[in-house]
Amino acid sequence: MDTCPHCGADLPPKAKVCPQCGSDETTGWSEEARYDGLDLPDEHFDYGEFVKREFAGKRRRMHWFWLLVAIGLAAALAACYWW
Repeated sequence: MDTCPHCGADLPPKAKVCPQCGSDETTGWSEEARYDGLDLPDEHFDYGEFVKREFAGKRRRMHWFWLLVAIGLAAALAACYWW
């Protein structure tokens, strides 16, 4: 099968699912194939607002300990390079 019998899209070789409409062998390549149960955001989804709401007040700061570890490792690598 080179084209989807449901939507007519070109199918890759040995495809088990249509990349366009989601029809597959299990649904019988029919209109029963649906993608609305995937919990995808709708077209009016505001990603910027989602990020603000989801990460408000949760900014993570680098701890001084890890900063010192990184500087120490960089210094050790630099010392090994110069020797």
